[in-house]
Amino acid sequence: MTNKNGAKSDMNLVKLIDRFHSEEKCLAYLEQLRWPSGVACPRCGSTSISRIQKRGQFDCNSCRYQFSITSGTIFHDSHLPLWKWFLTAYMMAEAKKGVSANQVKRTIGVSYKTAWYLCHRIRAAMTEVNPEPLKGIVEVDETWIGGKHQNMGHGYTGNKTAVVGAVGAVERGGPIRLKVVGDRGRKTLHDFIHGVVAPNAEAIYTDDWPPYKGIADHDTRHETVNHSAKEWVCGDVHTNTIEGVWSLFKRSVIGSYHKVSTKHLDAYLDELEWRFNNRDNPFLFRDTLRKLLLSETLPYQNLVES
Repeated sequence: MTNKNGAKSDMNLVKLIDRFHSEEKCLAYLEQLRWPSGVACPRCGSTSISRIQKRGQFDCNSCRYQFSITSGTIFHDSHLPLWKWFLTAYMMAEAKKGVSANQVKRTIGVSYKTAWYLCHRIRAAMTEVNPEPLKGIVEVDETWIGGKHQNMGHGYTGNKTAVVGAVGAVERGGPIRLKVVGDRGRKTLHDFIHGVVAPNAEAIYTDDWPPYKGIADHDTRHETVNHSAKEWVCGDVHTNTIEGVWSLFKRSVIGSYHKVSTKHLDAYLDELEWRFNNRDNPFLFRDTLRKLLLSETLPYQNLVES
C-alpha cells in the first residue's frame, strides 16, 4: 500500500489479519519489538533469562523477578485480546481524520466505554516526549476549536478553546507541534514559540495578529501576511501549511469524533501530531506499537476525574 506522498507502507488490513490473528503471534511480535537483541529483565537489565512456558512468562536468573512481555507496559492491565489492540492502533494510525470510539466499538465488538478507554490509552502513547525543536522556516498560527452557539455573533468564542500550532522545516513539510492554550495573548504565544522553535530558526511566519510582534531576534526574522487585508501570500510568506492542519483537525472533529471535550482536546491533538509527523513513515504501524510498549498504564479514573 502506498500513501499519497509515495511512501510504501509495510502494513495493510489484509496483512494485519494474516499476521496477527492469534494471541501467540501478537505476543511474539511484541517480544521482538521490545527486546530486539534478546529478552532482558525490566528490573535489573540482566539477559540471563529462563522461560516459564506454561504461564507465558520469564524468570530472571539474576534477581528472580518474574515478568511477561507486557509487564510494565500499557497492555499490562488490559483484558482485551492483543489483536483488538493491534487493529485499533492500526485504524487510529492510518485513518487520516481519525476514528471515533463508536467506530472502534462496532469494529472490534466491545462496549462504548471499553472502546473509548482503549482509544485514549493509544492516544496517550502517541504523545511525543521532548520533541526536537522546529528549524528552518516555521509557520505559527492559532485557531478556535468548538461548536456553534445559537443566537451569538460570528466572533463569539465563549464556547471555544484556543489552540496554537507550528509547522517547521525549510520547505515547511516538516513536523508539527500543537497545544491547547488558555488565550491568544502575547505571553502565551511567545512562550509557545520559544518552547517549540529552535533559537537559530531561519524565520517565523505568522499572520498579522498583534501579539506575535517582537518574536524575532538577531538570527531569526519574523514576517507576516496581512489576513485582515485579505492578503494570504506574500512571496514565500504564508501560513497555509499550518492552516491546512487546522482544516484537517476540524474535519476530524466534525466527520469522525463529532465533538471533543476541552479536557481531552490535547490528547486528540497529540494523535494528530503523531499521524502527521509520520505521514511518510512506511513503518507507522510498527512504530505505533513500539510507542505502546514504552508507555505506562493509564488508569481509567485518571481519564474521567475532573
